[in-house]
Order: sequence, then structure tokens, then C-alpha cells
Amino acid sequence: KSAETSPSVVFENIQGCSLKCLSTLLESISGLEVDDGFTVEVIPDINVAVATFIKSIDAEEFVKKCSQNKRVKELKITARLLELTRSIKAENIPASVSADCISVYFQSPQNGGGPVSDVQLFPEKNAAIITFCDRKGNA
Repeated sequence: KSAETSPSVVFENIQGCSLKCLSTLLESISGLEVDDGFTVEVIPDINVAVATFIKSIDAEEFVKKCSQNKRVKELKITARLLELTRSIKAENIPASVSADCISVYFQSPQNGGGPVSDVQLFPEKNAAIITFCDRKGNA
């Protein structure tokens, strides 16, 4: 089961909570410390943050605890598991980089990659969508 459960949790409606506030709140709920037990990435354009657990934790149980937490309710923050995917978007890719080069880079174990099944280039946006053969390669 844990292989099919995402180690990441999405927090929506975070506009009323700074990164420091959110990190402290997540530390108190999880019992883990930021940067040691989990990382938090804020996506301010859409009022979302993603916590990714470094240490093993029951993410489903953590989401339940979040939904029952008084402070989370007061701030109207919602939490849900991040869906597992086989594709990622890479940005800021120079126009001169080929699909083969991107594929080789993302297949490299040193880069946390795995077998790549497809690369779609979007040179006008300096981006690419990389699709892996399985979910392990996109961590």
C-alpha cells in the first residue's frame, strides 16, 4: 500500500498562513521537524503548499489529523494527498536542449530519475513534459 500512497500532501487556501506559520503547524501535527522530517514548497500563485515527507509517515492518517486540527479549521486550510503521477513538467529548459538529452538526464539515478517513456518539448515555453515508465522515476 505505501508504494501506491504519495509521500506528499497538498494544502489549499493557505493565503492566511505564512510559510513559517504553516511549517510550525505541520511540525505540531506530524511530530516531525521541517527539513529533517519533511519539506514544504509554497506555490503562491494558487495559494497552495505541498509538504513532502522525508521520514516515513502514514500520509492518509496525517491528512485526517489536519482536517480535525482546530487551527487548520480556523484558517480554512484544506489538506489532501497529492495524486501519484507518471509525468512531470520541467521548466526553464534552453531551446537548444533535445528531447534525447532530457530523456538521458531524467533516466539518471543520480538525478532521482528512472526509465522515461516519453518527452514532449514545448520550446516556445522553455518547458517539457517528461513521462516515466512507472511512478518511481518522478520522485
